[in-house]
Amino acid sequence: MSNTILMQVTIIFSNDISLELQHVMAAFPQNGQGRVTIPESFKKGKSIIAVCEGEINIMNKFGECIATVDAAA
Repeated sequence: MSNTILMQVTIIFSNDISLELQHVMAAFPQNGQGRVTIPESFKKGKSIIAVCEGEINIMNKFGECIATVDAAA
């Protein structure tokens, strides 16, 4: 019987093909110190920018256009 504790995280990363930031939610096991262990198979070809606890709602990323808000309206 395994006592592996999984932690839900959002990982922000770029890949080898594009500098565009991407993100994915996943559950990965924690080590004895409480840190998430990300498998090499997931990390291959990626540069991980951040690992955030839980589900993160990313509203805008670098390189995406944001709508202009008219302050007079």
